Amino acid sequence: MRIIARLNVGGPATHVTLLNEGLTHLGIKCLLVTGMEGAREGSMKDMVTVRQLSMEIIPELGREINPRYDLVTLFKLYRLMRRWQPDIVHTHTAKAGFVGRVAARLAGVPVVLHTFHGHVFHGYFGAAKTRLFIELEKFCARMSDRLIAISPHLRQEIACYGIADAAKIEVIPLGLELQAMKCLPTRGLLRTQLGLTESVGLIAAVGRLVPIKNIHLFLDAAAIAHQQNPQIRFALIGDGELRQELEAYAQKLAIDDVVIFTGWRRDLPQIYADLDAVIISSNNEGTPASLIEAMAAGCPVISTRVGGVPDIITDGQTGRIVPPQDAEALAKAMLSIFQSPADTRKMADLAREFALHKFNSQRLIRDIDNLYNHLLVNKLNQKNV
Repeated sequence: MRIIARLNVGGPATHVTLLNEGLTHLGIKCLLVTGMEGAREGSMKDMVTVRQLSMEIIPELGREINPRYDLVTLFKLYRLMRRWQPDIVHTHTAKAGFVGRVAARLAGVPVVLHTFHGHVFHGYFGAAKTRLFIELEKFCARMSDRLIAISPHLRQEIACYGIADAAKIEVIPLGLELQAMKCLPTRGLLRTQLGLTESVGLIAAVGRLVPIKNIHLFLDAAAIAHQQNPQIRFALIGDGELRQELEAYAQKLAIDDVVIFTGWRRDLPQIYADLDAVIISSNNEGTPASLIEAMAAGCPVISTRVGGVPDIITDGQTGRIVPPQDAEALAKAMLSIFQSPADTRKMADLAREFALHKFNSQRLIRDIDNLYNHLLVNKLNQKNV
């Protein structure tokens, strides 16, 4: 039984869907349990439906803490586990990780795991709420047979916050469907839709428009870069709670005529084919799926040095990394894409080779299947001693 709080647009939703599909093909009976997405988050439930995967929706399961809803979710999960009798419960995202692991232990599930796709230990909340989340994660770690981090840097951060000893944390990188990125469509469709010619540069951020992504920094850097190179245009591919605020901020910076808000797009291979660079300007990240997809598509990437990003990008070799909160540095990296086209192309080619090798879904499925079998054998041996 795999549990995730919601299947909003992003890497974790893709990750869990591909895992359940791959493991089902190996003959493992899988159930995906999830809650409801927010109004502007976008939903990827259709990805589960079209693959005809088993899915159970618990409406009370969501992102925010709500004691009444959380108790209802806990009861429903416990009842579902008692009925379904899973050998393994594997949780993803913080809320699902808490209620899912508590329910699993109450229901006597043999093996319990949790994957950290990132963490909320800085950049999200105030000091008191952050401390609460850290203590809850420490409590849940004691109920877990194994924790999984999606990058070595993320593993190190989790251990440094005292959640669990590093020896209990397995590193298993994301796995994504990258074949569609490998065989890109013809360049030009997105630019035609946006009324842009090949002569202009097009730089984008792809993902949720939420505070932790720090799109304000992206816009600050865009204003600086555009002042030095008026031929650059900027796109925000996605949606979220901050869209109206960000539109107003672009207007305040007097760049609203060169910044395009597209909303959610599902034709990402076509998007990446037309971009000159993909930007991550976040304050905190796990392993950004948009970076991996862009790299697999041969699109140059630039990111702030946060979370697991250094495990994806080697600065100056497979992309560019800049300090967080530094608009000048981000703008300089944006401009370098066009100033040194030969170096940019070389970095993009190396990044493509790296992403296609390391982050494919088949590798992920093998890694998880091996870990499950190892933990189940250990549990059986402990029982027989």
